[in-house]
Amino acid sequence: MQSTVLTPEAYIAGVPEERRAVFLKLRNEIKKNLPKGFQEIMGYGMIGYVVPHKLYPAGYHCDPKLPLPFMNLASQKNFIAVYHMGIYAKPSLLKWFIEEFAKQSSAKLDMGKSCIRFKKPENIPIKLMGELASKMTVDEWIDCYEKGFKRK
Repeated sequence: MQSTVLTPEAYIAGVPEERRAVFLKLRNEIKKNLPKGFQEIMGYGMIGYVVPHKLYPAGYHCDPKLPLPFMNLASQKNFIAVYHMGIYAKPSLLKWFIEEFAKQSSAKLDMGKSCIRFKKPENIPIKLMGELASKMTVDEWIDCYEKGFKRK
């Protein structure tokens, strides 16, 4: 079930206690490393990092009223998830992430197209997730998005 809270702080307050400290640490590392221009919001029932309309007025092609999504952070029923559209859209970034994850974590990488799942909070490579957040500027993400996702 998606969260209906309106602020990241309220979302974090609802994260199970056994995950809350690492979830907050992960959020802080992402925020510390995100390039200038991304904005933290609540979207899709989780914490999101987006390109705001003031920087990209066209918004998200699926619903132009929404800002362009880039990353999300969620506490799901059985795991913590980081969604990163850059690793889905840019093969070289995905390759880098897979290689770095193997170097920095003893856990098996559990991921889908843009979703990285962590069943054990203690296995989250916090610094690596911050570095991943830093790897794409707003302008690079817009360019990548327009080339790969936006309907012509």
